[in-house]
Amino acid sequence: MKIRYFPDTDTLHIALAERDSSSSEAISDNLIVDFDDQGRPVGVTVEHYSQISDSSTIETLLPIAPALQSA
Repeated sequence: MKIRYFPDTDTLHIALAERDSSSSEAISDNLIVDFDDQGRPVGVTVEHYSQISDSSTIETLLPIAPALQSA
């Protein structure tokens, strides 16, 4: 997983997988989910991140299960 913030566009992008996106769905005005050709989510984009977020930092608290590390 990669989390990137683009200050020039105030966009936060979370890449969930290394697979290519074949379609996207706008969940709301500020939230877009990208899907691969099998319909699996591969990314999430949050537009206007600084206006939505209550924090100026991004913190991850995600333990990686051993089964996921080898996938």
